[in-house]
Amino acid sequence: MEPDILEELKVCETAVWQALADGDMDADSRALDDGFLGVYPTGFADKAVHVGQLSQGPTIETFSLSDFHLIRLGDGYALLAYHADFRRLGRGAEQMYVSSVWRRDGTVWKNVLSQDTPATTASEV
Repeated sequence: MEPDILEELKVCETAVWQALADGDMDADSRALDDGFLGVYPTGFADKAVHVGQLSQGPTIETFSLSDFHLIRLGDGYALLAYHADFRRLGRGAEQMYVSSVWRRDGTVWKNVLSQDTPATTASEV
């Protein structure tokens, strides 16, 4: 059962990134739980802020997700952690470690929480 959930959530997470790359507010909104909370280096964001960033179009030029880890958090909940390489529009390449909590809503997964940690070159954990 674990590999199936891992694959499902990889697809869901990729869809969020693709919405950012496409500037697709509807796709982004569908992926996020109404109570979504984003925890970013710049502060907190709710669903309206996350979706609203796309009001002027795409925010991401390219992205690549890798090194996925899954932790089951209970019935219908899971945490997906991974590494993201991406390029924001008009900026250089960036890397983040992302942890996303997903909740199964019937047959659909909804993103409840996303926490981004910028990758650094520090040698200590």
